[in-house]
Amino acid sequence: MLRQDDHKQHISERFNTELEGIKNQLLEMGGKVEKQLNAAVAALVARDTGEAEEIINRDHEVNQMEMRIDDECSTIIARRQPTASDLRLVMTVIKVNTDVERIGDEAAKIARQGIRLAEENVSPTNYIEIRRIGSHVATMLRKSLDAFARLDMELAVEVVQEDTEVDREYGSAMRSLVTFMMEDPRDIGAILNEMWALRSLERIGDHASNIAEHVIYLVRGQDVRHQRSIEEFMDKVSDQ
Repeated sequence: MLRQDDHKQHISERFNTELEGIKNQLLEMGGKVEKQLNAAVAALVARDTGEAEEIINRDHEVNQMEMRIDDECSTIIARRQPTASDLRLVMTVIKVNTDVERIGDEAAKIARQGIRLAEENVSPTNYIEIRRIGSHVATMLRKSLDAFARLDMELAVEVVQEDTEVDREYGSAMRSLVTFMMEDPRDIGAILNEMWALRSLERIGDHASNIAEHVIYLVRGQDVRHQRSIEEFMDKVSDQ
């Protein structure tokens, strides 16, 4: 099993610095995206179009960070030809980098839906489902990034398990919104925009779960993306 200090035992101090550097850059990017997600949900609920525009305009910063991290990972692979746990770290950073950038994209989409919703009448739902699921996936994202920072497999497993609950919440929310549309067709436009925002939140939950699965791969060297259940994987681990 990989430990936090396993990437620090190299003859080349420069190699150590490079590995720590890409990891820290990714965590910085994750922190920025986490803030944008929380701000996007808050802007939507508050009907704050100014803040929503700022979130959309800042999305390019995340895109630039993603490209820089990818470039540095490619350089490390070409120059250092890492093996074993070092290679797993670099590959994990590349994969997590993609998921974090996509979460940033979804946060920008939520901000765009917030602008559209601000043009509508007051929501008949009071954005209850968006606030609830938004809080849940934000917690998942924070936990997945913490799991990566600490190489905490148990926390990563917890995030993967939570994604199933988010999927249930999303299904329930969509049924509730359909009911609102049937009761008053005048609300269809606003409800559709809320549905798109909820879809983005559900995707963010998927990406947070992906990050957690990458952490499990980093720690255990096992790909759990197509396990029938995370519980089955944990049973196997406990038997070893």
